[in-house]
Amino acid sequence: MNVLVWFKRDLRITDHPALTLGAGLGSVLPFYLIEPDYWALPDISARQWAFTADALESLRLELRGLGAPLVIRTGEAVATLDRICRQHRITTIVSHEETGNLWTYARDQRVAAWARGQGIDWREVPQSGVQRRLASRDGWARQRDDFMAAPALPAPVLRPVDGLEPTPVPSAKALKLNEDPCPHRQIGGRGQATALLESFLIKRGEPYRSAMSSPLSGERACSRLSPHIALGTLSLREVVQATATRQAERPGGRWSGSLTSFQSRLAWRDHFIQKLEDEPSIEIRALHRIADTLRPRDPDPLRLAAWSNGETGLPFLDACMRYLNATGWLNFRMRSMVMAVASYHFWLDWRATGAVLARRFTDYEPGIHWPQVQMQSGVTGINTPRIYNPIKQGLDQDPTGAFTRRWVPELATVPDAYLQTPWRWEGAKTLLGRRYPEPIVDAMAAQRAARDAIFGLRKQSSREDIATILRRHASRADPRFVNDRSPKPRRPDPTNQLSLDL
Repeated sequence: MNVLVWFKRDLRITDHPALTLGAGLGSVLPFYLIEPDYWALPDISARQWAFTADALESLRLELRGLGAPLVIRTGEAVATLDRICRQHRITTIVSHEETGNLWTYARDQRVAAWARGQGIDWREVPQSGVQRRLASRDGWARQRDDFMAAPALPAPVLRPVDGLEPTPVPSAKALKLNEDPCPHRQIGGRGQATALLESFLIKRGEPYRSAMSSPLSGERACSRLSPHIALGTLSLREVVQATATRQAERPGGRWSGSLTSFQSRLAWRDHFIQKLEDEPSIEIRALHRIADTLRPRDPDPLRLAAWSNGETGLPFLDACMRYLNATGWLNFRMRSMVMAVASYHFWLDWRATGAVLARRFTDYEPGIHWPQVQMQSGVTGINTPRIYNPIKQGLDQDPTGAFTRRWVPELATVPDAYLQTPWRWEGAKTLLGRRYPEPIVDAMAAQRAARDAIFGLRKQSSREDIATILRRHASRADPRFVNDRSPKPRRPDPTNQLSLDL
């Protein structure tokens, strides 16, 4: 039997259930498909391709060590798969279940229909705790933990399909992707991933619990594994088990709390991806349906551009957006803040701003991203609105002003006391509207207006609507979820403060 193993967001050979299954069925054709229509989507970017290309180069080397070249093709999925399956007499396709965006969901439906029509057996297997066609969240956490506790799979022995030739990885220019300068992006590939995991668990991660909130300390104290997990150069199970091994060593100092917090976020990762798996329309429709018309669907173009480029006149917010644009990464609290300010202070539709952030994040994971975007925009119906004050966040998370000054150098002459509120400085007229913009909104007035609007919406919510959302999407650890499965509205959802950049 000739088996095509379709690599998607799982660019590794170790702990790869699909590759292991394919190796046990017959001769293997390792395959990666580049789909031009996918890479032209508004939530996808050239910086993500650059990271993917790094990972593909690494995967090519790993597969070469197993004696099986990686075959890369560019084109539409059904036509390309049909051609390669006929050419190499493929009877079975094996891949991991993918929880991607709506585009990949529709593509997989087309591929499934084609495979049935051609008599090709397409087997999709899980690679994490996310479950397809989940009937109920009851017992989900236990099943997820069981998956993570099972032994990680070694790289299998492969028998390659005859006549395979290795394929080079094309450049972004060859794929005609839009330019997307990201001078400080992370490098992809298995070697980079394992080095980051080791350095985090042995050295960098000790202050993780307390340091992850600030962009200054979070840059080093966070694991920085998020793009590697998103693209699968490491499996989530490998990370969970390596962390558990480190916990078993009982390191002293601050390690215990930090490793516990890290494990918690790894678990919440699957929890959020399960939301999108269960309801793919989360990408385009608010969980709380009456919130779909809360903001204008066509965002103010000037506000959207100012926010996207870090030119809003709110210094710490602008610093965070410029840092993200240059690096492809941002720490967890600041991700929440930049999204919340866009939604509340600037009153921009979450679908438009969510797409901007998606393509800026090298670690874009649709199953985390879109539930989090909705959460930080107050449209889920089950999360207490969290309206960040960007001025206060700057004072709290950048107390010396070092981060703000680095990324907003226009403020070099502003005294420390006025760094986050330069409009109050006596020399503001020499700066604002010339070298740095005046604030595009009155932050406090916008915050009050947003709070009134969002809480007005919540008053319109029925208990039945909220109970339905909770039954489908809430963690069974949520304190509002009781035996009769009815909500207790005054208790906050503990996931409200999470953004899972890791």
